[in-house]
Amino acid sequence: MIPTQQPINAVTIYRRLLSYVKPYWLVFVAAILAMALYAGTETGLAALMKPLMDGSFVERDPDTIKLIPLLLIGLFLIRGAANFMTEYGLGWIARNVIKTLRAQMFDHLITLPSHFYDQSNSGQLMSKLLYDVEQVAEASTDAVLTLIRDSLTVLGLLAWMVYLNGTLALIILLTVPLIALIVIKISLRFRKISQNIQGSMGDVGHICSEIIEGQREVKTFGSQAYESKRFDITNQQNRRQRMKMITTNAISQPIIQLISVLGLSGVIYLATLPDMLGQISVGSFISFVTAMFMLLTPLKRLTKVNAKLQAGIAAAQSVFNLLDQEPEQDNGTLTIARAEGDIQYKHVSFSYGGKNKPVLNDISFHVKPGQTIAFVGHSGSGKTTLVSLLARFYAIESGQIELDGIDINQLSLTNLRQQISLVNQNVVLFNDTVANNIAYGQKQHVSNNDIIAAAKAAHAWGFIEALPEGLATQIGQNGVLLSGGQRQRIAIARALLRDAPILILDEATASLDSEAERHIQAALERLMRQRTTLVIAHRLSTIEKADHIIVMHNGHIIETGTHAELIKKGQHYAELHRLQFQDKAAIPSGISA
Repeated sequence: MIPTQQPINAVTIYRRLLSYVKPYWLVFVAAILAMALYAGTETGLAALMKPLMDGSFVERDPDTIKLIPLLLIGLFLIRGAANFMTEYGLGWIARNVIKTLRAQMFDHLITLPSHFYDQSNSGQLMSKLLYDVEQVAEASTDAVLTLIRDSLTVLGLLAWMVYLNGTLALIILLTVPLIALIVIKISLRFRKISQNIQGSMGDVGHICSEIIEGQREVKTFGSQAYESKRFDITNQQNRRQRMKMITTNAISQPIIQLISVLGLSGVIYLATLPDMLGQISVGSFISFVTAMFMLLTPLKRLTKVNAKLQAGIAAAQSVFNLLDQEPEQDNGTLTIARAEGDIQYKHVSFSYGGKNKPVLNDISFHVKPGQTIAFVGHSGSGKTTLVSLLARFYAIESGQIELDGIDINQLSLTNLRQQISLVNQNVVLFNDTVANNIAYGQKQHVSNNDIIAAAKAAHAWGFIEALPEGLATQIGQNGVLLSGGQRQRIAIARALLRDAPILILDEATASLDSEAERHIQAALERLMRQRTTLVIAHRLSTIEKADHIIVMHNGHIIETGTHAELIKKGQHYAELHRLQFQDKAAIPSGISA
């Protein structure tokens, strides 16, 4: 789950949300003026009923009879222009707010630390970026449209009714506090339901992303029925939350309208009493009744907007929760042009999320420039975590890591990571061309010759040439159009082109067949002579020439030495070597190199 924060006051959230509208204040002010003009035409329409009835039908004034149609046409021309300015202006602001929020969220996502992603899932994050931000836009603009325009309309109509007859208008005004109390109570429920809807939308997105990414596993293991049932549970939960919102909205509107109609009924009853009939003209009465009925429509919209507003506030809290997550800490100020590659771990300990059991415990070793050091051990022994600390994907709890004698925390993150090339066991490629994947992250211009040279060194050029468009071939999401070995070689070519002084190979040859591995190993050996290399290896054959091998177990270093020295010792490494090369079938469950 995504890390949560304490609930924030709705006014505080909405005030922060409106700050995103501030850059467009001129358009917003113009839209508000247009709303006021539109609201004025509503009152004007009710006011026209008085001269229409008194002047045209009662007094039969010819000037009034001629003027009324022209006034109606003019009124609706103004009304149409005001409506267009309002809708277009607020729509323009809404799309800009969405663009700004999404850009901020995306830029923030790529700065968040690794432990944030360890606690989150992609479906929830995608829901925030796609669904929640749309809800936010509705709260910041669409809801404002209804709140301001319809509130002004209600005020204008009420003012006209007071002008016509204060006694009758007082009956309508008495219903306002009761309506306000109902709206406040319903608001709390709307916001709670909206938060549940956002969570369920994230769950739906999470399951969908898992199925899309793991569709082959689902088919292979025949889990379609299981996944359909799992999705149905989540989908039903989303439907139930939606129905709660619909039910609350459906109940609240008739109640509010009933209260309003009771007030209107009282007005009509009093207005038709003999004493009142003598005090009010036909035109005034019709104008008053028209205003009363016109009051129902904006009141209805105001009751509806509450659901949208509360959903927007809940969505805004979700979005701001993401934006308020602490980015990667980078207090380093030092930079180095190109590191020599001297790496030293000094009594380093680390555990994930403050767990009691450390993943790494008192790790110390020294890698001199140009050396190759390899890490072996069973799964979960801490090998990958160990090299992740060098790039500061996680902050060490105790101890120190030095690069060329400098504490890595004193180096800026960007500068530190410029010194490192990484080939991970889980290759990540982008839905782009082969060339752009190899040249990924290169700030300076990289020529095709440079890309081809890197591809040849990684023994990838042979299959690249055979692709339909060569380097310009689109390889699909995560290189789905390539084989596992081809993806691995593209990743190795990318690391070769980066030409960093430190190379991290996390089981970099794991997906290669034996023949391809021999070619790659030769290229990597040439590359390793010029840079410091940290290797996490599954196949012990790939690290026999390493300058130093560290054997790990449960976060501790239990053996160190060269391949020959460790074989001679006849302990853990020698046993792993024997099992892998002489009796693979006898490898115990859970043990790997």
